[in-house]
Amino acid sequence: MSPGTARSPVVPALRSARAVVFDTDGVLTDSARVHAAAWKEAFDAWLTALPRDTTATARTTTGATTGATTGATTGATDDSAGIGAAARRPFDAAEDYRRYVDGRSRLDGAAAFLAARGLPADRAAVEAVAADKERRFTERLRARPVAAYPGSVRLLRALRGAGVPMAAASASRHAREVLAGAGLLELFDALVDGVEAARLGLPGKPDPALFLEAARRLGVPPGRCALVEDALAGVEAGRRGGFAPVVGVDRAAGAGGAGTGAGTPTARALRRHGADLVVADLAELLAGREGEPA
Repeated sequence: MSPGTARSPVVPALRSARAVVFDTDGVLTDSARVHAAAWKEAFDAWLTALPRDTTATARTTTGATTGATTGATTGATDDSAGIGAAARRPFDAAEDYRRYVDGRSRLDGAAAFLAARGLPADRAAVEAVAADKERRFTERLRARPVAAYPGSVRLLRALRGAGVPMAAASASRHAREVLAGAGLLELFDALVDGVEAARLGLPGKPDPALFLEAARRLGVPPGRCALVEDALAGVEAGRRGGFAPVVGVDRAAGAGGAGTGAGTPTARALRRHGADLVVADLAELLAGREGEPA
């Protein structure tokens, strides 16, 4: 994995890869937290404004990620009012974000969450929630640039120094702005963001199209590209696309040695969706930690 040097900068698990594709939010920068906060404000405002008799009319199975429902049912009974109250419970910025929104495009994320609650998920509803989230996120981003994770910066600079090709890939239309604000944009050989995905008509994660386009721009087949991702939909996309290895990032596990995230619920979910290994911080992928030979 070190075209420019005889000494590999990374742990053995990554050394078979000739290039690396990175997700951005939550992997390179602390922007996932900002996205989650903006989604919570947008969803909670939408949920609060729903009529009291809104009920699940087409899909009530928790975890549904696609599909639409009809409008709110009128003349709801006492039983259906109870269902409506449950559907209006506040958006969980941790669990709901991870299950339905993280890694997806704004429209896909909005549709997935509304459908999972059995709420109206017609195009107008989805676009309204997504637009509100976009406004709230942009306001936060303009007020304060998002910081890069120090461990991620260390890994990126080590790979750049070793001449390893790198691409950033994100469903977010703000990826370029976020990376530039964090001082990371110049480290990448290619960037495929939400703007490019829309221009090319690429489907969203868990479809691997976004990552495959990044690998294509690097000129390296996906089987020789490592993929680093923190979202369940993203690691699934990496598995579907044949990336090797697929590295899951579990920030909730906290700092520590390699494998810290192996036993957490999030880490187990990342592995189920396709991660070959899970780390709590990208610095764990650098050689030389705790006696690891380079």
